[in-house]
Amino acid sequence: MSDATLRTTARRAFAPDWGMRIFGLLVLVYLVYAASQLDLGFGRLVTGLGEGARFLARMFPPNFERWELLVEGLLESIQIAVLATVIGLVLSLPVGLMAARNIAPWWLSGPVRAFIAVCRSLHYVIVAILFVKAVGFGALAGVFALVVASVGFVSKLFAEAVEEISMKQVEAVRSTGAGTLAVLLYAVLPQVASRFVGFSLYQLDSNLRNSTLVGIVGAGGIGGTLFAAFKRFDYDFVSAILIAIIGLILLAELISGRIRGAMR
Repeated sequence: MSDATLRTTARRAFAPDWGMRIFGLLVLVYLVYAASQLDLGFGRLVTGLGEGARFLARMFPPNFERWELLVEGLLESIQIAVLATVIGLVLSLPVGLMAARNIAPWWLSGPVRAFIAVCRSLHYVIVAILFVKAVGFGALAGVFALVVASVGFVSKLFAEAVEEISMKQVEAVRSTGAGTLAVLLYAVLPQVASRFVGFSLYQLDSNLRNSTLVGIVGAGGIGGTLFAAFKRFDYDFVSAILIAIIGLILLAELISGRIRGAMR
């Protein structure tokens, strides 16, 4: 092969993709346009850094004098998270099985998947606001909101895990004349049990974080205490609350990590 042919082949192999270049240029133009519409300027960033420094200065040292109020809020958040996780997991197990297209008929899996999509489409804070309006202020609204979030998340992942199982075991159990419940217990669930436990631990960790936020809209937990401290400009107590929340999440992460390690 001559040098001229090699150069021609190299030019064809590394020819510029003008379509992607034009697309990248359009994305860049849109980003500049969006930044101008949202008033994202360097001046505001500099001003914000100064204001943020003054705000952080008011948060230290943290004030733990009202530790009883802090502990009460944390305990309520833990109770909300645990209750919501348990109820959500109990509901997610049958919902996920009904949403799996390899073991459920289309007329059942389709509507169930639509229900899961509805649960996932609304942010848990919005759901918490709806339940606060429905059942009033307090932990009950927070539990309901996180149950909806748990069902939307765990059911989707569980259904996808069931769809990835080996159908050979299912067919083997069915060939013995076993009913639907026996097939689920002896052929489906053993293949996805470890993954379901992993989903459960992750959802508990997620609900612990989310339970601190739903309180801001009146759904109970430490979030209500945090919001009240912000309204009073009690920033040293805000710092104490944030430190306590971070400590709670780190502890939960440590415990869930130990449980995952023990299951391997």
